[in-house]
This record gives sequence, structure tokens and C-alpha cells, in this order.
Amino acid sequence: MTSKRRDFLLWLGAGLSATALGLNADQAWAAEGPFELPPLPYGYGDLEPYISAETMHLHHDKHHAGYVRKLNAAIAQYPDLQNKSVEELLLNLDRMPSAIQTAIRNHGGGHANHTMFWQIMAPPGSTQPEGPVVDAIVETFGDLEAFQAQFNAAGSGRFGSGWVWLVRSTDGDLKITNTPNQDSPLSQSEYPIMGNDVWEHAYYLTYRNRRGDYLKDWWNVVNWEEVNRRFSQGGLA
Repeated sequence: MTSKRRDFLLWLGAGLSATALGLNADQAWAAEGPFELPPLPYGYGDLEPYISAETMHLHHDKHHAGYVRKLNAAIAQYPDLQNKSVEELLLNLDRMPSAIQTAIRNHGGGHANHTMFWQIMAPPGSTQPEGPVVDAIVETFGDLEAFQAQFNAAGSGRFGSGWVWLVRSTDGDLKITNTPNQDSPLSQSEYPIMGNDVWEHAYYLTYRNRRGDYLKDWWNVVNWEEVNRRFSQGGLA
């Protein structure tokens, strides 16, 4: 049997098993290792009209599943890394084996970033911008509108693919930053309180090249309860 045929049969078997479990093939492959694709905390269409169901299917089931699958593959030959969280891997990126450092940066970052992303969104109107994180935002940036304008500008200003973030630095200050590709703020010793994905796959089906419109509309689906939880409980040791 050729290697190509063997690989095809393995893929087909995973797809058939996934069908039996109600999963698609991407989700099944993503589960082969210590890291797993987390389910969405809402339905695929629950963020409409701001984020379409089709976008969510592709973004979660294809893109995020791919990061999980490739992260599992990267650490498959390193048993000592398989009991660590993705946050631990990213916080210690410069200590990772050189052969897989880039894979952890890209795919570990993609997994961590998206896991947070699904959690900090919710159906439109289900939460309101209030609580301690908003108080801290007002104290730091003047008011919520000024913060959102600066956040959107940082997202628009990220050339190519990447993310825009509200982070807490090691000294406790809040700041807006952006990162390329799937780089995580954790690798820069900054804790991500909230972040928006500005890769084209996050918005192109609805917004085409109008990233600015996507950034403005995204505030309608922010889960302020989860952002408050991350602000109050999260940080770097």
C-alpha cells in the first residue's frame, strides 16, 4: 500500500468516525492529542447579523481545528510537553525546543487566541458594557468611546493578518496593542483581557475588505461578563 493511499484511508476512517459522533473530519483530527477543539458557547448563527453562521462554521470548525491539529502534531514527539497547558507553552516560548518553537508560536497561539475569542463573544444585547473592566477602561483611556476608537484604530492599523488586544502588563497597567499572525501577548509577558481577530477569515464573507466596519460592528457581540471575569481573575504570576 502506498503512503498516499494509507494516509487517505486514515483520513477517511477519521471522517467516518467523526460522522458517527456528530463531528466533522476537522474536529475529529483536532482531537488527536492533548489539546482539543472547544465547543462554541452559543449556536453558529447566534452572533448574526454581525458575524454570520457561515463565517463561524469556517472559523471554528476549519481554522481553529487546524491550529489544534497542528499543535498536537508539533508536540507529539515531546512527552514532557503534553501535560502542559497551551498558556504554559506560550509563556515559555523561548524555552521550547527550537525544532517546534515556530509551530508552538503559530498553532499554540492560534489555539489560545481563538479559545479566548469564542468566550468573549455572546449573542447581541445579552450583556452590557459595565463592571470593573469598564471602570478601569474609563480610568485609563478617558471613556469607553475613546477606548473603542483607539482599539479599532489599532485593529485597522495591523497590516495583514493579526489581532488587536486589550492587555494587562506585568506592572498592572492596561494598554492596547496588536500582534501579527497568531502571536499571543502571553509570549510578551502580557495578559490578554480581550482581543479581536482581524484575519480576513474572521470577517471577509460578510464585510469583504471593510475591516473597519467589522471592527465597529464587533462591539455588538462582546461578552462583557466574560471580559470582566478575565479582568478580575486573570493575570500573569
